[in-house]
Amino acid sequence: MGLKCIIFDVDGTLTATSRLIFDSFNHIAERYRQRRYTDEEIIKMFGPPEEGALLSIVGKDQIDEAMIEYLEYYRKRHSELAHLHEGMIQVLDFIQSHGCKLAIFTGKGTHTTRISLQELGIDKYFDYIVTGNDVLNHKPSAEGLIKILKHFSLAPEEALMIGDAVSDIKAAHEAGIKVAVALWDSYAGDKVRSLPTDYSFHTVAELEQWLRKNLD
Repeated sequence: MGLKCIIFDVDGTLTATSRLIFDSFNHIAERYRQRRYTDEEIIKMFGPPEEGALLSIVGKDQIDEAMIEYLEYYRKRHSELAHLHEGMIQVLDFIQSHGCKLAIFTGKGTHTTRISLQELGIDKYFDYIVTGNDVLNHKPSAEGLIKILKHFSLAPEEALMIGDAVSDIKAAHEAGIKVAVALWDSYAGDKVRSLPTDYSFHTVAELEQWLRKNLD
């Protein structure tokens, strides 16, 4: 296929981190607003990195303090509330062994991205990482994908985006990159199924089988 770079989203694609994210947000909401948000309410805040989303809960004068508390909670509860999807290490090993570049394009902030990758032992796999703090225009903008293409001097047809959200699909379309939707942990499964994609995988094992056929 001529693939030279595979770009992964993090939450819901590489990792099962939804419960950790929801609980971390509610830790701040209870501390500063004495209330809890539903999962659906928190999902609606997704887009900018955590400090942007937390502005919906705390004011500008409290955001720095709230971010410190958020990150402390996120790190402390990580091993309990988050895990790497089963089979993902084998997928990353296979891609790396075939000389294909590995990149990340995530809406997460730099700090939570680093925490998750380090806690789960997969930071060593990625050649380039673009987080929500590294772009002016967040997903569904293609800015992050274009940064990755430029970094590796690649044409759009030489890369594949793998993500679980509508914003991943739209960003890939804007960049002219083929997109595979990961359905094993998508919080918006019905919506992503309704959009045109190049590939869809219901399990990590399905993704691995496809890679073995197409990267060999």
